This record gives sequence, structure tokens and C-alpha cells, in this order.
Amino acid sequence: MFDKLRKRMDDARQAPAPRSPADRRHNLFEAAAAYVAACVDDDYERSAEAARWVSPEALSFGVNELACRAVIALARERGESPQAVARTLLGLPAS
Repeated sequence: MFDKLRKRMDDARQAPAPRSPADRRHNLFEAAAAYVAACVDDDYERSAEAARWVSPEALSFGVNELACRAVIALARERGESPQAVARTLLGLPAS
């Protein structure tokens, strides 16, 4: 009986502590969305926090994916090509 109790106590000590919702792991798309939104608002603290959620490579991939999806959505909405929309957003002359 004491052996079972001792094993339970040992297992409880070795188990990871419950994490709060604030400590949960973020995926790269959550990080990218939070990072870009914070940058738009010129909120350095929020963008720095979001950048810590994932590796720099993952954040870069997520921001790139967000940009692609945004350009495609705008192109469909405007009835223009993605290239034309991207150039307009960047302030480049039409090609």
C-alpha cells in the first residue's frame, strides 16, 4: 500500500506543472498574425512578444504565408492580378 502511495507521489513530482493559458504554445500562423497586426499598430512590445513565440524562420514563413494570402484575397476582391495588387501595395509602378 505504501509503495503505491510513494509511486503516485513520485509520479506527481515528476509530472510537468499545469500550464496557464498564457504559457500555451503558439503556432506559427498565430505568431505571424499577432506580429503583423502589432507592426501595423506600431506596437513594438506586442511585436517583440509575438516574435518570441516561434523561431525566426517559422515567423518568416508565417509572415510570408500571410502576405501571400492577403494579396490573393485583395486581388480577387479587386478583380486584378496578384502581381498588380502586390506592386500597388508596395507603391511600385505597374509593369
